Amino acid sequence: MSAGQGSTGNVIAAICSFFVPGLGQLVQGRFVSAVLWFLFACAAFAITWLITLSLLPFGWFVVSILSCINAAMYSPPAR
Repeated sequence: MSAGQGSTGNVIAAICSFFVPGLGQLVQGRFVSAVLWFLFACAAFAITWLITLSLLPFGWFVVSILSCINAAMYSPPAR
C-alpha cells in the first residue's frame, strides 16, 4: 500500500497510530505488529496507572508516540 518513508500511506498510518497505537500498522497490513503495539500500550497504561495511583496514566500516550514514529518510518521490504 505505502511506497516508503514520507509517503501518503505512511502519514495516514502515523496519524492513525497517534490515536490508537497499532492502528497505523494495521492500515499498513502488518497485523502482528499492530496487535503487539496495542498490547504494549495497554500494558504501559496499566503500569503507569498503578504507579501514579491513577492520577497520571501517561503510558498510553508515550506508546502512541512511539507507534506513530514506527508507522511513519515503515518501508516495505523490497521484492
